[in-house]
Amino acid sequence: MTFIKEFSEIRITDIPKVGGKNAGLGELFSQLTTKGIKVPPGFAVVSEGYFEFLNYNKFIPELTSILSQLNIKTFENLSDIGSRARQLILSGKFPEPLKNEILQAYSKLNTSSKNPKTFAVRSSATAEDLPNASFAGQQETFLNVSGEDNLIKACHRSYASLFTDRAIKYRVDNGFEHMKVALSIGVQVMVRSDLASSGVMFTLDPDSGFQNTVLISGAWGLGENVVQGTVNTDEFLVFKPFIKKVKQAIISHKLGSKLKTMVYAKRTSMKFKDRKKQ
Repeated sequence: MTFIKEFSEIRITDIPKVGGKNAGLGELFSQLTTKGIKVPPGFAVVSEGYFEFLNYNKFIPELTSILSQLNIKTFENLSDIGSRARQLILSGKFPEPLKNEILQAYSKLNTSSKNPKTFAVRSSATAEDLPNASFAGQQETFLNVSGEDNLIKACHRSYASLFTDRAIKYRVDNGFEHMKVALSIGVQVMVRSDLASSGVMFTLDPDSGFQNTVLISGAWGLGENVVQGTVNTDEFLVFKPFIKKVKQAIISHKLGSKLKTMVYAKRTSMKFKDRKKQ
């Protein structure tokens, strides 16, 4: 396939093609599944797919014109510029070769077992100087996606989310040319964490950088509340050397309030709707 790379084919060196997020997921899957660690499978729509979409719809001249009207001194018209850019992307059509490859990869994943699956569709931005920048949290993530139509809609909205107000301003502030930043899309089988709990693990202390500890933050339901910081999580600080020695490895733990839980929605279709506040 031209536009698809399965996680099993991706390594951390593929950042230019699949972005940091998908490169990390591919590295996890390809290197850890053989060691018995269960990493949900998936695939990436490579950055060439994004440019194929733009070129097919002949969007680059108009998109460039819209973004050139941004007042980079005051950013007073940022909301209007972002909305126009996103609406332009959402007005486009997927080229058939790109759409067909996405659906073929989706079908392969979806029929690999008898159990029905839903998918997370994640945006993974890529640029030449990515090691010197972070695009984390600037683009959209879509959870509980099922069905071919919904998958393509989620991919379409992922492309549009490259032009959230926050993403546009970040590129201007850090000297990135808008047309040289691309978007890869990650499609990954979801785990039913809404039936239990989920969280984030930092492989070192995020405050001090101390490498002998692991910080685990968790809460009930899907992990989006944890990532967005909308809930007070349970936290465990673990001392790595004691894990292998079967000693008391937990240095400290804290119980969070967990006042919110994110679960699967019952809606069966996605609709395009641009959010003014990005």
